[in-house]
Amino acid sequence: MDLEIARKALETGIKFVANSGLKVEELRRGYVRCRMPFDGNGNHIGTMYAGSLFTLAEIPGGALFLSSFDATRFYPIVKELDLRFLKPAKTDVTVEITLDDIHAASLAAEAAQKGKAEFILEGQLKTADGTVVAESRGVYQIRSLQPPPK
Repeated sequence: MDLEIARKALETGIKFVANSGLKVEELRRGYVRCRMPFDGNGNHIGTMYAGSLFTLAEIPGGALFLSSFDATRFYPIVKELDLRFLKPAKTDVTVEITLDDIHAASLAAEAAQKGKAEFILEGQLKTADGTVVAESRGVYQIRSLQPPPK
């Protein structure tokens, strides 16, 4: 998939995400960096809203799918996402997630053969000064658009 089209789809394809102002700052095969702006995402005590942090933690799974897998053969789902809040965030927050080519190729082969493949993505959500405000662990799946061979 054209990565510029993917970036735009990630930022605007879901109205909730578009309203949050989330930006995909960098997207390439196996790598994504996203930013959630503090402006517009504050809560009643002056820190970033938990739902905004959750959104920032979840979107990279879709981004890595679009940059690493063939969307004409597979589609992604999120099965589980855990977010451990460590410190309050009072500034923009970023997350960087990677998926190496060897693992992606193995997942694609498994999904083609079995109809689906599961993988885990972990990340640290950080403020501009590098403070880790949350840690994420997402369980994702790619599923084949074609039935597995019998």
